[in-house]
Amino acid sequence: MGKELILGLDVGSSSVRGALFDGRGRMLKRTFVKEERRLAATREGGAELDANTAFRQVVGVIDGVLERAPAGEIMHVAACTFWHSLMGLDAGGKPTTPVFGWADNRSRGRVAKLRRQLDEAVVHQRTGAHFHSSFWPAKLLWLRAEHKDIWRRTARWCSLGDHLQLHFTGEAASDISIASGTGIFDLRRGIWDAELAGFLKLKPAMLPPIAAGGAAFPLLPKWRKRWPRLADAKWLPALADGVANSVGSGCATPGRAALMLGTSGAVRAVMDKPPARIPDGLWCYRVDARRFILGGALSDGGGLYDRLMQILRVDISDAAIGKEMAKRGADSHGLTFMPFLAGERSTGYDEFRTGEIRGLTMATDAIDILQAAMESVAFRLAEILDRIERVCPVRETVASGGAMTASPVWPQMIADVLGRDIEVNSEPEASLRGAVLLALEKTGKIETFNQADIKVKKIVYHERCWKIYEKARQRHLVKYENLR
Repeated sequence: MGKELILGLDVGSSSVRGALFDGRGRMLKRTFVKEERRLAATREGGAELDANTAFRQVVGVIDGVLERAPAGEIMHVAACTFWHSLMGLDAGGKPTTPVFGWADNRSRGRVAKLRRQLDEAVVHQRTGAHFHSSFWPAKLLWLRAEHKDIWRRTARWCSLGDHLQLHFTGEAASDISIASGTGIFDLRRGIWDAELAGFLKLKPAMLPPIAAGGAAFPLLPKWRKRWPRLADAKWLPALADGVANSVGSGCATPGRAALMLGTSGAVRAVMDKPPARIPDGLWCYRVDARRFILGGALSDGGGLYDRLMQILRVDISDAAIGKEMAKRGADSHGLTFMPFLAGERSTGYDEFRTGEIRGLTMATDAIDILQAAMESVAFRLAEILDRIERVCPVRETVASGGAMTASPVWPQMIADVLGRDIEVNSEPEASLRGAVLLALEKTGKIETFNQADIKVKKIVYHERCWKIYEKARQRHLVKYENLR
């Protein structure tokens, strides 16, 4: 028998990535394939993917990976997909809706109804999720009220990962990490939340079953015929990308926080048990049957920077911008920026909050505004980390994400705002690798994740300007609370 391999897939909102990995979770780089895409935005606040197109993109990436595959037996397919996706399927398994992403806020008007008729604080402690349009309850209320034809035709509501698994294997079973991020899942009992399901008029058959630990399914004959290399491979239920990213960043044990800054942002910490009380403003989901993940997410990260670059028409290079910011110094602009151009998730979950700038003068220029925006994102990340530490002390912080690794100044800003050193993870495909590592653990190929094998690009040491940022952050928090 040749060496055993595993096919990894990262089915994200902005791309589909795939590659083969060996039995230690190391990528065979020549097998890496990536297909870019973007969620379609609508004027009403939609953020969606055509379900059939999304499926074909995954098929295309698998085709590409297998074309590059070396000798070896591919034993499993391990995937992760973006958290909070929602779509409907009819009785025959065909899509009745597009794939709605977390950023789709057309249901935000339904959040008020949830808050009027249910006790949000109680539901938050039970499900780990606040009421917000990024979660399923608001979206389902909106669909039932405003798209009655879709509601009537839909036999089951599921995630994109569930849809892929159904069509590749014929089995519908949701991984607990995906289910726990829907906002309709009883976090501690590990089952769909009966009260919310009843409120939303969901029959049990309208939600996918929760996959048993270690469950894996063979591909249907048509796919085994298309891909003979996968004839004996088993498909594992798709994981949540945030869980996979934490594992791939070396933050799968208590005491290590994963700080991600890509288009959006997040801070997460894995725990061996749920907190006795989930801090207000944070979410808590499941990694698997025995581990939990606590954190918060920002809608604005690198996407905020890119949008401001477009608005301000800054045409100098990123390196030059960074040098100029460093020359001017921390909080030199005197501005207070609210980084909510894409709305707010953690920590306030205000559906209607928007971006704002306070303190503009005739002396303010584009660099000032960019710097204030970047610093404000760091303030929001610090607020999430502070709340995590109320129940889960953090010794080490590992940063990853495209915006983090691409910026010459943002990592230093974040370290200075946090007042702690941070490790910058140089693993370019942390989520993809994390999905594979979790699959290797589930199938008994490895016992523990070897954190020494996680690549650290550099350690960013915090500097004396932490005191300056502490004052600036307090000014930011005062403005933030006054605008609530």
